[in-house]
Amino acid sequence: MAAPDFVPTPVLDTARSYSSPDVVPAAWWPGRPGDISGFQPEGECLGYQGPDQGFALKIANGFADRLHLQPGEHATDAIRGCFGVALRRASLFSRAPVVHDLTVAFTIWGFLTANAPAALVDARRVLFVGVGHGHHYTEARAIADLVPEATLRLTPAEVTAKFPSAWRELLGV
Repeated sequence: MAAPDFVPTPVLDTARSYSSPDVVPAAWWPGRPGDISGFQPEGECLGYQGPDQGFALKIANGFADRLHLQPGEHATDAIRGCFGVALRRASLFSRAPVVHDLTVAFTIWGFLTANAPAALVDARRVLFVGVGHGHHYTEARAIADLVPEATLRLTPAEVTAKFPSAWRELLGV
């Protein structure tokens, strides 16, 4: 660094320049304990991984006023139960969840229509009860796992066209 003019400097002083340190540290490597080598693990209760999955909660809460609930059903249970189905659908396409994933999930479980088949309402009443509570992860996962992959690969228009006449086919029962 240059010194101001009023600071005396010796005439015979040598000019300084950059010099490398005597020891060069080892190269940095991004090895963290939480890093996964290879693909995401698969198995029971590990879920379906995908990017930005929390955004689906915001989208799902936007459906709350459009849900057609029967007596004894709660919006939190319906949202939490269909949330896993939507995340599973999004992960099949290797992307973040979008509104269409939740539309498919709510449609196949009959929450977007006032005239859902009675047998479907009875089945979902048993499956969805209490799922909105955070301690019912395995029950919410069971709901997501019930829906066949073939159904999740359908477009929202195809699901709407098949529902309610083929609801058993959509749910694989």
